[in-house]
Amino acid sequence: MESDIPLSWFLLFAAASFAIGLIGVLTRKNAIAVLMAIEIMLNAANVNLVAFWRYGPELPEAGPVAGIVLAIMVITVAAAEVAVGIGLILLCYRRWRAADVDRYDSLAG
Repeated sequence: MESDIPLSWFLLFAAASFAIGLIGVLTRKNAIAVLMAIEIMLNAANVNLVAFWRYGPELPEAGPVAGIVLAIMVITVAAAEVAVGIGLILLCYRRWRAADVDRYDSLAG
């Protein structure tokens, strides 16, 4: 069964999502908002992985679910990144009493 949505729509959606995430990383000062923007960028990469898996040529050595496996690996890495990131943000908040990334200019305090 062929999909009615062309591959280019998925790629445009992923590019727009990645751009929104990049703008969020570059413009936000709140550390939690920066972390959420990074998650948006990782989700854009997941959309690309699954779209290329679905529309790409069938590779016998890659197996039938190669794109999905890669997307699950990215989700796993994103979960670990959030756990470490929230831990670092909490430690920085305890030290400087702010979640503003401009305040985190040194490790010495």
